Amino acid sequence: MSLTETIIIGVVTAAIGVVIGFALRQIQLNRENKNMQGKAGKVLDEAKTQSREIELKARDSAIHIRDNADTEVSRRRKDVSRAEERLQKRRNDLDKSLDDLEKRDQAISKRQSTLDRKSNELDNRHERIISELERVSSMTQEEAKTQLLDEVEHEARGDMLRIIRQIEEEAQHEGERRARELIADAIQRVASDHVSEITVSVVPLPSDDMKGRIIGRNGRNIRAFEHAAGVDVIVDDTPQAVTISSFDSVRREVARRAMEKLVLDGRIHPANIEKLVKKAREDVDKVVLEEGETAAFDAGVPGLHLEIIKKLGRLKFRTSYGQNQLAHAVETAQLAGVIAAELGADPEISKAGGLLHDLGKSMDHQVEGTHAALGAEFCKRYGVSDIVVNIIASHHHEVEQGSVEAIIAESADAISGARPGARRESLEQYVKRIRALEEVANSFEGVAESYALQAGREIRVIVKPEDITDLESSRLARDVAKQIEEGMQYPGQIKVTVIRETRSVEYAK
Repeated sequence: MSLTETIIIGVVTAAIGVVIGFALRQIQLNRENKNMQGKAGKVLDEAKTQSREIELKARDSAIHIRDNADTEVSRRRKDVSRAEERLQKRRNDLDKSLDDLEKRDQAISKRQSTLDRKSNELDNRHERIISELERVSSMTQEEAKTQLLDEVEHEARGDMLRIIRQIEEEAQHEGERRARELIADAIQRVASDHVSEITVSVVPLPSDDMKGRIIGRNGRNIRAFEHAAGVDVIVDDTPQAVTISSFDSVRREVARRAMEKLVLDGRIHPANIEKLVKKAREDVDKVVLEEGETAAFDAGVPGLHLEIIKKLGRLKFRTSYGQNQLAHAVETAQLAGVIAAELGADPEISKAGGLLHDLGKSMDHQVEGTHAALGAEFCKRYGVSDIVVNIIASHHHEVEQGSVEAIIAESADAISGARPGARRESLEQYVKRIRALEEVANSFEGVAESYALQAGREIRVIVKPEDITDLESSRLARDVAKQIEEGMQYPGQIKVTVIRETRSVEYAK
């Protein structure tokens, strides 16, 4: 076989392979086409089925919504119908009420017409009566009205004064009863003993020979003692005793203790005197601190500054009218606390003000100023509250009182100083106070004479009956009491009694 035949056979073979491959490809495509058409038909059938189901569900939902809408519309129509019925009923009731109002208006109009007619008749009758009264009494209407008003005013003033006097008596009676209960309870709960002291101290001696040793050669010992202690030593004819005098109670106490130690020691010379005076001063400082702390504890006032405690303790050696000032301060604090608790005020503030109110008396001989102002300034410097400082400064009315606790502390101070046995008063001061009390009463017009009774705790005023009426006597008693309050200083309270009496005298012949 030649090359050409071989090529031809290859070509033919290749052509036949191509034809056969194309035919097989066509057959495969036809089969895939048929498969795709079958699948598409199935999908189309499933879509048609689903669309029919969706359509049926939508139709059912639409039917259900329409039924619900019909039901809601029916319900609302019924509600509207009921509301219209209620409105119609109210409209009918309103129409009926309007008819009733119209009828009442007509009735009122008729009554008003009747009242106007009767009022006109009364006015005419009133005018006729007034004219007749003016004719009978020979007075005009204005004159009669003026006379009537004068009589009514006079009668009303008398009734007013009687009512005022009755109210004052009731208020005074009730106030005195309540005050007696409150003060008696406070005094009973805070009762304490007071020691009477004077401005000199007496030191007993074992023998009169000791006086010479105290004086020393040419008086050097006594001069050294007076110089170191700052006191006056009086060596007189009093047997077995010397007297130490000083206006400063603390200094006097230091000197008394030093003198007692000198007498016991027996070594009396300037060097030992200075040593013992210094030791006695240290002992007294300790006593002052202890007494101040004890007083603050007894009064129930904690938290005070140490300097205030020291000044408070110095009051242990200070007296006023024979009353120990530290005991007075503690008693005032306790009384103020009891009264404040009863009246609903602040007991702590009241106790602090009562305890410290006379603190300035421990320093008033060292600086200028009243003890109230000095004590207030000192306490303010060491952190005491403003309300307590006001209580201290105002307890003698040198400044205005700023709280009810200030009034309570002042009252407790007066109670502590005025209770029986608390203080002594000199005869001269007593006579001056009694005379001033009678002068105040005699200064008023219509007073015939006055007498001070019960140690100046009562003043009886006898008035002239032709100048002062019974009702005016009540006003006079009030005016006299007010004048005494404003112009005098006194412990406790003073009772003012006005006496008016009429005497008629005839002689049988």
